[in-house]
Amino acid sequence: MSFPNIPNVTPTINLTRDDAINLLLSSIAFEELGLSHIINAEGEKIQYVLGTIPGLTGGTATIADVLAVDQSVKSVLDTTVKKELLLQAKLENVLAAPTLAGPTGSTGPTGPAGGPIGPTGATGATGATGATGLTGDTGPAGSAGAVGPVGPAGGTGATGVTGATGAGVTGATGVSGATGVTGATGINITATNAFVANTTGGLITVLLGGTNVTFPGPPQTLSGGVTINGTNDVLTLTNAGTYYINYELNTTVGLLLSSRLLINGVQAPGSVLSPVVSLSSYINDVIVNVAAATTVSVQFFGAVGAATLIGGGATGASLTIIRLN
Repeated sequence: MSFPNIPNVTPTINLTRDDAINLLLSSIAFEELGLSHIINAEGEKIQYVLGTIPGLTGGTATIADVLAVDQSVKSVLDTTVKKELLLQAKLENVLAAPTLAGPTGSTGPTGPAGGPIGPTGATGATGATGATGLTGDTGPAGSAGAVGPVGPAGGTGATGVTGATGAGVTGATGVSGATGVTGATGINITATNAFVANTTGGLITVLLGGTNVTFPGPPQTLSGGVTINGTNDVLTLTNAGTYYINYELNTTVGLLLSSRLLINGVQAPGSVLSPVVSLSSYINDVIVNVAAATTVSVQFFGAVGAATLIGGGATGASLTIIRLN
């Protein structure tokens, strides 16, 4: 691969700001290209161990070989993720760099000042106050008309007789009606539920097409028509309806395995977790409509390997099922 050329910096630096930003973006691009080659090499490492690279034949890989390669790839990818975060921060800083304004032009010449201000004229003398004129004669008062005589007051009329107060009888209170019959108690939908777990841990040998996770308990709580088979890895829902289903898987080390929920042996939409970096905790939930006698199970799948669930009383795996309607 080729690298960007840096312009001549001797004796003076001739880089513009646009040139500098373009060089920084080029350097980030070449670092990203290098990381992609590293990731591709790690993928070919896994293919070689599994014997899936066309044209190359190797010995049959053991579980120990697969786990060793998994740990090696995990170490390289962990470092690659950290480098990717640094490159992201570098790219955001370069893209956020402000554009500088061009140089300020020279100040133009100042124009000539205006003509001189003339002198203020003298204030004129205040004129003399004129004489007050004579007050005119007061006119005669107008004559008032005669007030007419007050008429005699009229006599007060007699007060009328107050009528008698009515004495109506209050009617008797009627008899209370009988209490109606209590209706039947409604069906408790959420009484159909289950919670099973694996707290003892243990090794699960994972096949490419998938291997079921077991839930031997404790606890193993099943209610309202939910049952589990003899190998503790498949639950059956007797009643049709809409169900909330949640699964959780916790392993002792990070893995690149995928996990999923199977409904009647078919992968449930939205239930798959396929990590691009190693995971040690897989948690997902879905809401599904199912018919009567539907089966439910949880699997690791996607690669040949081994998963060791945590134990010692901690939850290595759990499955929760609640009927909603």
